[in-house]
Order: sequence, then structure tokens, then C-alpha cells
Amino acid sequence: MELEVLVTVELGDTGYVLVSEGEALVVDPQRDGWRFVAAAESRRARIRSVLDTHVHNDYVSGAGEVAAATGAEIVAPALGRYEFPHRPVEEGDEIRAGALTLTAWHTPGHTPEHTSYVVREDDSPEPLAILTGGSLMVGAAGRTDLLGPDRTDELSRAQFRSLRRIGALPGGVRVLPTHGAGSFCSAGSGGGARTSTIAAERVANAALAVREEDDFVRLRTADLPRYPAYYAYMAVINRAGPRVAGASPGVPALEPGEVEALIASGARVVDGRDRACFAESHVTGSTNVEVGGSFSAYVGWLFRPQDPIVLVAPDPEPLSASRAAVQLFRIGYENLRGYLSGGVDAWKAAGGAVSSYPVAGLDELCGEIRAGADPYILDVRQPVEHREGMAEGSAGIFVADLPGRLDELPAGRVPWVICASGLRASIAASIIDASGRPVRLVSERGVTDLMAECPPRAAESPSPQAGAVR
Repeated sequence: MELEVLVTVELGDTGYVLVSEGEALVVDPQRDGWRFVAAAESRRARIRSVLDTHVHNDYVSGAGEVAAATGAEIVAPALGRYEFPHRPVEEGDEIRAGALTLTAWHTPGHTPEHTSYVVREDDSPEPLAILTGGSLMVGAAGRTDLLGPDRTDELSRAQFRSLRRIGALPGGVRVLPTHGAGSFCSAGSGGGARTSTIAAERVANAALAVREEDDFVRLRTADLPRYPAYYAYMAVINRAGPRVAGASPGVPALEPGEVEALIASGARVVDGRDRACFAESHVTGSTNVEVGGSFSAYVGWLFRPQDPIVLVAPDPEPLSASRAAVQLFRIGYENLRGYLSGGVDAWKAAGGAVSSYPVAGLDELCGEIRAGADPYILDVRQPVEHREGMAEGSAGIFVADLPGRLDELPAGRVPWVICASGLRASIAASIIDASGRPVRLVSERGVTDLMAECPPRAAESPSPQAGAVR
């Protein structure tokens, strides 16, 4: 068996191409499925089937794209309630390609229909690998709360049993999960490795170490991070069958006048440049989400799929705009109208309104605290991070909640916005700036460094702000 591992870093996900005797199987492709087609073609293999392990919550499946490009059969769990032509599989069903046989195992937990695929070669009784999707992951397991609190207990107990079943496979069996480091579908963290073995997971995976079902439910559902708002749209799109595009979406260059007209009609401007460039000068009212690993997650947290978006792209503009468009395409956001040609300089030259705000370093914030200035510190990390510890006297509002909670910011005080590394703080600072309030961005490093390097405020000068979790 030949194995191609295709990692989509921006989603924290992995898809696979399995090749044997000139035939290929594709498993859990992201929507830009032509990457998987190219991988099979590079090995001179014909894609026979494209498989999904479950109804995905974090991205639009690329199964339709692969099938349209190659004529491959789409294989998906029978319990998934898919509404387009496909081969539904249940426990024990087999899918073949070359000398490979994939046997479907119903492994509910991450979702009710979740199906793993056990890989054997030449009809050997000993499996080579198991494609675990959102069940067993490297050092972690798929979270079980994505369908809401009413089903979390049921799915957590199902996940416990599914993991026990997978964990009983021979130690040499390769573990090939879909979700991994950086995925909001993961409960726990396994570092950067994308694949593993059963033996390694028995030693290192905390999800397999829990022996009692009740303990598993309690431990594996506690203190999970929030997941992006766009997840609410994914299952609906994937069950119905996404539109087949056939290629990466094009992103037209827009003149300032065109952008001005789009803004007037309700378009939102997303500026993908780095936080320092944005703070120095940006289109008034725009939101700063750096084009990088978390771009689609935070655009998907702050905007709806139908919202028209105009991008301010970092240099080189066409390449950055294309990268941003693909990331949004993967989550079903297809209303990117284009990018501002010439960026902020062109906008200013055309008379467009621009804004700016100051950027501060951690040392500057510490200096304010030591001087007794009592700065208003706004911690925009996740609530679970707030519970783990906050700088003394700081206030906590998660960045995704900020647009609806701006009235909680105290009048007459300038927020020093901080997170773990500066990324979320830069988004939050842009939201505050767009509301017309003054703001100061702590652009590098974060709360952990602040707590370690800056002493607590003097006891004789208590802060009126919200108390910290110590």
C-alpha cells in the first residue's frame, strides 16, 4: 500500500490517499478536493472511491469535488442521512481498491453515524491501519458536544466504547485520524504528529487511559474550548451535498470606488494584513483577521456565510487573496467579492477614510502597572483560558463575543487588549476601533507572560475591575 497524507493546517485536519495496484481510495478530503486528485494522478492511480468517515462539522466535504472530477463512487455512513447519490455503508461493509480492503466499523461518539475504516491488504487477517476520522486521534479523541448538550452524554458514552474497540487492535496498526492539532473538533491535544500507531496511543493517549465510562464522560467533556460559530452551517451543507465548483474560487481585484459601493450596500471589510500594519492605517470600520492558520475560523466566528466580504490582502495581493478565498471556500463561505487593489494606500489616495490605533509591547503594559496607572486590561481569550488564570484586575470577554458586549467596556477608559499571542487581541482591537472607541493593542506575547513577568498590583490600590481567577 502507498499512502499519501494531505494536511490542511488551517483546519487542523488530514485527508488520505491510499493506492494499490493502480487504484486509489480517498478518505475525508477537504472541499478543495483537486489536491487529492492530483496526489492520485502523481502515482498514476485511478480513484475508485472517495470516503467520508462522518458528517463533518468543521469543513465542507470535498467528496463531491473528487467524484465530479474522476467519476469515483462516494462512500459515506448509512446513518448520515445524506441527500445526494452515494453508497451508504454500515458495520462490516467492505470497500476495495487494488489489493486493499477497507472494512467499515460503526464507531459512534464524535457523531452518531461516525464510521472508521479498517485497512487490510491481500485479504490478510491482520490490519495495516485504521482510518479513525474523529474517534481515536493522536494523543486525543474527537469531542462529543458538537450536536448540543442534549446528546453529549449519549455520544460521550458511545465514544468511550468506540475507543475501547479501536484500542484493542494490534499494536502495530497505524492510526490515521482526520482531526488533529489545531482542530476545534479535538478534545485534548496530541502535539503536531498527524498519524500514530495503536501501541503508541495505548501509552500516551489520555482518552484511552480512562478505564471507567462515567469517568470518561466527566473528564472528556470538562473545560472544552468554544468552537467556531460557522460549525452550525456545515452539517446542513454536507448532508445536502455542496455545490461542485471544479476549481479554486477566483478573487477579482477591486478599485477603491467599487469597494466603497460594496461597503455602502452592506459588505464587510476584512483586512488580512499583519496586526502592526493594520494598526498603523486601515480602512475605517474594517476587521483585522490575519491571513494565516486561523483565518477561516475567526471569519467564520464573526460573520455569516451570506455576508458579502471585501478583503484587504497582504503583499503579494493576488496570492494572498487566493489563499484567503480557498480557506473560506473550505467552510462554505463563497461571498468574497474581491480584494482592494493597491490596498490601503490606494484607498487613501482615492479619499477613503482611514483609522489607526497604538500598539504596545508587554513591557510597556508592565510599566503602566508598576507606575500605578491602573490600566484597563481586556483579556479576549476563550472562557476556558480565563478559568485557568487571568492577570490580576483584568476583565475577560472572548473575542467572538465582543461585538455583542461592547457596551460592557467602561466609558472613559482605554482598553489594553491582550490574548495569548496577539492574534485574537488584534481582531478584538479592530472591533473596538470600528465601534469608534479608543483602544491599545498588546501585539506580541500574552497573558501568561504578563502574569509571570509583571508583579501584582499593590494591595493598597485595589482595582475596580473584575477580579481575576487565581
